[in-house]
Amino acid sequence: MLQIRKMTGADAKTVLPMVYGFYRSDAVDHAVPEETLNRTFQAAVTDGSLLEGFVLEDETGAVGFAYLSPYYACEVGGVNMMLEEIFIIPEAQGKGYGTEFFRWMEETYPEVRRFRLEVTESNQAAARLYKKLGYDFIRYEQMAKDRK
Repeated sequence: MLQIRKMTGADAKTVLPMVYGFYRSDAVDHAVPEETLNRTFQAAVTDGSLLEGFVLEDETGAVGFAYLSPYYACEVGGVNMMLEEIFIIPEAQGKGYGTEFFRWMEETYPEVRRFRLEVTESNQAAARLYKKLGYDFIRYEQMAKDRK
């Protein structure tokens, strides 16, 4: 059975290798510096941060992690929950843990008007799961300006 708990700083040795694995997978289409990934982990375990981190565990221990970030979205007139990242280790995939996490997320945040995520074209298995769970594509061309 899947358990989901708030991530803490003590989870670094368990979670960061999974984060690095996520960024080497087909879920990501560009390189991200390790320094950025470490800074993100620190934000996820800091109270008052805009990012919340969660550890997914079963009877074997940690099997995944997720990062959530809420913000107000004008186009839905309320809170949008961005699922920044979800990762389940290969050995735990196919057990329904992704579906369980999405169910938990929607039950835990009833005030959220829209749940949003990104998926790369090469990550078709994830896209099929998201579609099965009721997610639809919304098409926007994204632009970004990074600050150092």
